[in-house]
Amino acid sequence: MSPNLGLPVPAEYIYQLDNGLVLIGEPKPSFQSAAFSLLLPAGCRHDDRQQAGLASLTCEMMLRGAGDRDSRALINDLENLGVERHESVGVSQASFSAATTSESLLAALGIYADVVRRPHMPADQLEAGRAVCIQEIRSVEDEPGQKLMSELRRRHYADPWGRPSHGELESLNSLTIDDVNQFYAKQYGPRDAILGVAGNFDWQQVSDSVDELFGDWQPQPAETPITEVPGPTTTYLPYESNQSHIGLAFPSIPYRHPQYFEAWSAVGVLSGGMSSRLFSEVREKRGLCYTVYASLNTQRDRAAVYCYAGTTAERAQETLDVTHAELVRLGEGVLVEELDRLKARIKSSLIMQQESTSSRAGSLARDWYHLQRVRPLSEVSAKVDALTAESINAFLAENPPLTFTALTLGPQPLELPDGVS
Repeated sequence: MSPNLGLPVPAEYIYQLDNGLVLIGEPKPSFQSAAFSLLLPAGCRHDDRQQAGLASLTCEMMLRGAGDRDSRALINDLENLGVERHESVGVSQASFSAATTSESLLAALGIYADVVRRPHMPADQLEAGRAVCIQEIRSVEDEPGQKLMSELRRRHYADPWGRPSHGELESLNSLTIDDVNQFYAKQYGPRDAILGVAGNFDWQQVSDSVDELFGDWQPQPAETPITEVPGPTTTYLPYESNQSHIGLAFPSIPYRHPQYFEAWSAVGVLSGGMSSRLFSEVREKRGLCYTVYASLNTQRDRAAVYCYAGTTAERAQETLDVTHAELVRLGEGVLVEELDRLKARIKSSLIMQQESTSSRAGSLARDWYHLQRVRPLSEVSAKVDALTAESINAFLAENPPLTFTALTLGPQPLELPDGVS
């Protein structure tokens, strides 16, 4: 693999404002586009337990007019700039991302400065905003596989770390515009804010603009300590259907752990291509299910591997048993040829990431959140090159998949394998 897939971010492309906001830039003059990703500490873990869904409703309301633009003018101006935008709420953060042509970057950044600093929060649009959030909850209810994985995370992590960002229908219906404004005042500010920018832009122009747009933003109150509460313990959700849905989870290590790439690669051998173990053993050879996959989910201080299989009710028990056996077998180690195939997929993924300004802007912000530094693609490339079957197997020997959380959804409960709860 090329030792220089990406350039390190030099110190002059990292700038922290006095109020705490961190700007990280990765200029790429050969590109015609630019993108930014703004992370703010306003995720759903900050919802009071009786107000589940407040973070998502607040984010929705912030887009209904800001600065000197009403809701329609805001959307029109972003579209006139050709902005491809995305807003979301995760467990720890709210994310505001945009990609556009390089000449429109500063204008787009100015609009989003209004969104996060001067949202109108119009009371007369609260019900419309609430309706959008309720539709999201109902869409999850209508997708049993998505519902299963959401409930599995709730059971595997203690609350608030496993809660779904969309919240609960009952609590969402009880939220008022005062609740929204109080959440905004408490969580939105420059403290722990991270802005990643990538693509064709002038670093000095962007840093000057960020100073102008965010420099006088006053920090929000300090974060209050969080009390963890164990999640539900039920392992079966009744669902009238001919299909059954199976979820398994086991602990892993977070992104900032020194052996993260060993953990990530082990999951890559398990799932991530048509030659992966889950696909070949559970789906291709035995024909047990129509979908099966596993992925490594990482937060700052915790991580887990989540596995899903969707199948018919008749084949659900065998699918669960075989899938669980494959997860346990991973603890025995991976083969050299499996790692070689995985590295080929990773190389392709790294190259495509390098060519996407949106992806790079998101990675810059994410790296800073997890590592307090930027991990350049060249470093990622070197770490992947350094992976061996021996290093992955040493990690698996110390961290075998043994402690599982399970949840099934379907017309009847399944018998869980030994060691699964």
